[in-house]
Amino acid sequence: MYSQLTSHSAEPVELTARFGPVGALRLDTGGPYALLVPGYTGSKEDFAPLLDEIAGAGFSPVAIDLPGQQDSAGPDDEALYLPESLGGVVTDLIDGLDRPVLLLGHSYGGLVVRRAVLAGAKIAGLTLLSTGPSELPQGPRRHVLDLGESLLREHGVPAVHRGLEVMNAANPRWLAQTQAVRDFLRLRFLRNHPAALLGMGNGLRTEPDLVQELARALRVTSTPCLVACGTQDDAWPAATQRDMADHLQADYATVEDAAHSPAIENPHALLAALLPTWKSWLG
Repeated sequence: MYSQLTSHSAEPVELTARFGPVGALRLDTGGPYALLVPGYTGSKEDFAPLLDEIAGAGFSPVAIDLPGQQDSAGPDDEALYLPESLGGVVTDLIDGLDRPVLLLGHSYGGLVVRRAVLAGAKIAGLTLLSTGPSELPQGPRRHVLDLGESLLREHGVPAVHRGLEVMNAANPRWLAQTQAVRDFLRLRFLRNHPAALLGMGNGLRTEPDLVQELARALRVTSTPCLVACGTQDDAWPAATQRDMADHLQADYATVEDAAHSPAIENPHALLAALLPTWKSWLG
């Protein structure tokens, strides 16, 4: 079973960005960079099962924590965690890299990276992984966000985590995790800046549909795009993501035996979609 604790050869580093140091895992092969941006409550470790294989294909993976996550500093202003603001952070990071950059955003990270593209970030290709055209649709994940906001504001991050533990007690995926992974996920959640949880949660509930604008930006810059997701994605349905890919004139791939986190749930199948596509983009 793969997890955030899957072993890899990347080294922990700190990158410079506008809100302070950004924690990252980097494996520099001398090839083009693959900048990997996680989702809400996530971290760079969400890409652990991918890093060595990406490097083995000749790319230099750089997986980051967004501001306010895990090992990244973050501001106290909730509004600075909205996708447009965090897109500026991603643009800072891209500007600091000296070779072509393939940009991937997972879930909320997908909303963030498209904002970087709309702001003019110079990239060689865009991958939108398990993300959607706009705000998170109604469903269990949206319901948890709605319930969690008042609990977070009134009682803080530990209280929210206790609530999540109660829900996870009936979740087969959670119960299948090793104790070491559960401990990692618990400590990671508790390290979230409260403003980051609130701001990103707000972004997930308010982000507008920017597909037309993104399609125009990709077309003007001749930037290729891939939309990929698990066949059982329970955040944005696969059909919604397929429709987004069509409007973006992007490649589209599904990952079998995966839901919202293909990098953990079926990394080999995800890599089989990513790596040949990335290589084709770079000629």
